[in-house]
Amino acid sequence: MKKLLLFAVMAAMFVFAGCSQKPKEEAKAEGETPAATEQPAAAEGGVIKIGVAGAHSGDLASYGIPSLKAAELVVKQVNEKGGLLGKKVELVPADDVCKPEVAVSSANKLVSEGVVAVLGHICSGATKAAMGTYLAAKIPVMSPSATSPDLTKSGEYPNFFRTIAPDDAQARLEIDFATDVLKVSKVAIIHDKGDYGKGLAEYAKQFAEADGKLQVVLFEGITPGAVDYSAIVQKIKQSGAEAVIYGGYHPEASKIITLIVKKKVPVKFISDDGVKDDTFIKVAGTFAEGVYATGPKDTSTNPLTIEATKLHKETYGEDPGAFYLNAYTAMLAITNAIEKAGSTDYDAVTNALRTEYVETPIGKIKFDEKGDAIGAGFSVYQVQNGVYVEIQ
Repeated sequence: MKKLLLFAVMAAMFVFAGCSQKPKEEAKAEGETPAATEQPAAAEGGVIKIGVAGAHSGDLASYGIPSLKAAELVVKQVNEKGGLLGKKVELVPADDVCKPEVAVSSANKLVSEGVVAVLGHICSGATKAAMGTYLAAKIPVMSPSATSPDLTKSGEYPNFFRTIAPDDAQARLEIDFATDVLKVSKVAIIHDKGDYGKGLAEYAKQFAEADGKLQVVLFEGITPGAVDYSAIVQKIKQSGAEAVIYGGYHPEASKIITLIVKKKVPVKFISDDGVKDDTFIKVAGTFAEGVYATGPKDTSTNPLTIEATKLHKETYGEDPGAFYLNAYTAMLAITNAIEKAGSTDYDAVTNALRTEYVETPIGKIKFDEKGDAIGAGFSVYQVQNGVYVEIQ
């Protein structure tokens, strides 16, 4: 009898428990919210994920870390105001050390994490390598610093956007500055053989030859990471160049300018936004004095620039680094597009990026059909008393 009674009680408990849970299909039909695991990957747990890809370590970390910090500060403000579409925004960092082969792995990681957009990558070569992965996954990508013209002008990457002007505009400015301001007639153009450096150098050579005012007496690539650049400095001296235009990044530029000054080669040194970085000045020291470099226009009087800079100093206890404002702008543009689109859908977000203006530290911008920021541009800077100063 006791066994029969125990059996009856257990059976009743089983029936009661089963009745308390509706089938998933029935729950959905009655409008109940499904479990978090049934949500799309991008909204998993009520979260919108945005990737931040770039050099977060290595020789070029001084370019990537400021962008990561910019993303953190913008997202913190967004989340404090309630997030996007009623969901918290979560950053997913991916360190590519500015190497193309690593960038592909970084892109695959971000896709697998379910990001709806990516801020990055930082270097043009790494960006190009990763774009196919993002395009296949229909993820919009916005770089604060990848300036290779092909990224927008080739038409191969309709999901790519940037908050910095392309290298052809930068090269045009460098040639005009050498010709019209420095009044030189012979130039040596050297580069680091990478997508960014070589691409810029080729545009500079093309513009110089088309104008016919500036003779290119040397055009040559160097090996990145080499210990000694005495050979190329000797060639510059023998060429009779009055100025050098260098396409590449600050580690090599600091070594080259140090040798140029030490060997007393009488040339003006002009470089790009890959060198317009305080790290270049720190490494080259007094040898950096007088160097020219192109970089994003000075927007220090813009109220949003003042606010973003102040926020960085208060949070991290130091001035922001290279491309910080462009990255801050990029994250504002991404979050604004998602909000305006009312969705994280690829087509809706990319359409919003091209049609909706947003106020940023670099000005009020939107993006053209190719992905370039309307309103972004370059200025020439010179190292004066240990800091870069915009040349008016």
